[in-house]
Amino acid sequence: MNSSSLFMFYHPSYLMLGAKELFGKLDIGFLELRDYLAIGAIFSATDSVCTLQVLNQDETPLLYSLVFGEGVVNDATSVVLFNAIQKLDLSNINSRVALSFTGNFFYLFLASTLLGVSVGLLSAYLIKKIYLGRHSTDREVALMILMAYLSYVMAELFDLSGILTVFFCGIVMSHYTWHNVTDNSKVTTRHAFATLSFIAEIFIFLYVGMDALDIEKWRFVKNSPGKSVGVSAALLGLVLVGRACFVFPLSLLCNCLKRSKHDKIGFKQQVTIWWAGLMRGSVSMALAYNQFTRFGHTQQPGNAVMITSTITIILFSTVVFGLITKPLVRFLLPSSQDFSSMISSKQSFVCPLLTNKQEPEAEMGNVDFRRPASLSMLLKKPSHTIHYYWRKFDDAFMRPLFGGRGFVPDAPELSKGGCDQY
Repeated sequence: MNSSSLFMFYHPSYLMLGAKELFGKLDIGFLELRDYLAIGAIFSATDSVCTLQVLNQDETPLLYSLVFGEGVVNDATSVVLFNAIQKLDLSNINSRVALSFTGNFFYLFLASTLLGVSVGLLSAYLIKKIYLGRHSTDREVALMILMAYLSYVMAELFDLSGILTVFFCGIVMSHYTWHNVTDNSKVTTRHAFATLSFIAEIFIFLYVGMDALDIEKWRFVKNSPGKSVGVSAALLGLVLVGRACFVFPLSLLCNCLKRSKHDKIGFKQQVTIWWAGLMRGSVSMALAYNQFTRFGHTQQPGNAVMITSTITIILFSTVVFGLITKPLVRFLLPSSQDFSSMISSKQSFVCPLLTNKQEPEAEMGNVDFRRPASLSMLLKKPSHTIHYYWRKFDDAFMRPLFGGRGFVPDAPELSKGGCDQY
């Protein structure tokens, strides 16, 4: 289990226990055990985008990989954990129930992962073998979008985690499918998905901002505003302390297991990792609404307090912590040549699966689209045994069958200025 996996596993239980203890003293209303368990999953979903925008992947590759890896997997894991909690039978808690919960969690995680990988491989195989789409950018882009959407629909149909399925489907498509399409389609899909992602992010934050003014929710807490403030402060304190309680000890544990000093996590990097996970975003908001709303509106004061407190924490962490992030990261990790030794480390597992780093596309002729988003960039310099054998297996069996960089020739019609030059 790598550092990113360790960083995301122990937070929910701490949040659940702390919330149960503090909320009992605040007397916010009746909350069931399932609600407290859900709180742990809700506030475990982090939003580390702000920190990633400030970090320099070339100067601090290991730190960037840790923050990015935790960010992309954390939200999906929180959703899977939340769904497993909803299916948990709390009428009679015993060891069998605990084993059932653990089994259900791993079933959702593994089944969603396998479904996403399967649909991603299917999309790569279809685009590689069926050349009908390769004569049209429109068909290629449409097929990629529809296959990604198919993974989500199938996950919902089989009662799995849609976000986790789409996530792994996207990883597979970035490694295989994206390299099977023409150059025009590569540029189109890159900018199309980036635009859709940007629009969706704007819509989510606009929705959260407008919902913060919803009179119905605040009507339940207006008679006791101090209680709502107390809940928000308690949750924020739990997030701050809880994250510190597992980031620093687990970083120490990881450092003890690392032999090379270049692979170890420095104290300033640990502080950056701790800070990157303090902000909460759209996933926390969506899960809170799922748990604490009934039939589209809040019916109990306790539920209303939790909704308003979640909104408060999201707005506070996004605005206040977001404004502090850039100067804090620049103070802790000043841009200099001090990180050159980390860049040259050939033993570090440093390249993330996905990145938002944009590369110029000026040379469209014979350019080899070296996207950091490709899994082959992750395995460019494999040092661990499993990565080495995976790369050999990928080159020998997977990429010849499903395509990928260097395994699919350009469509001659397009390279000669053929039927689709849009």
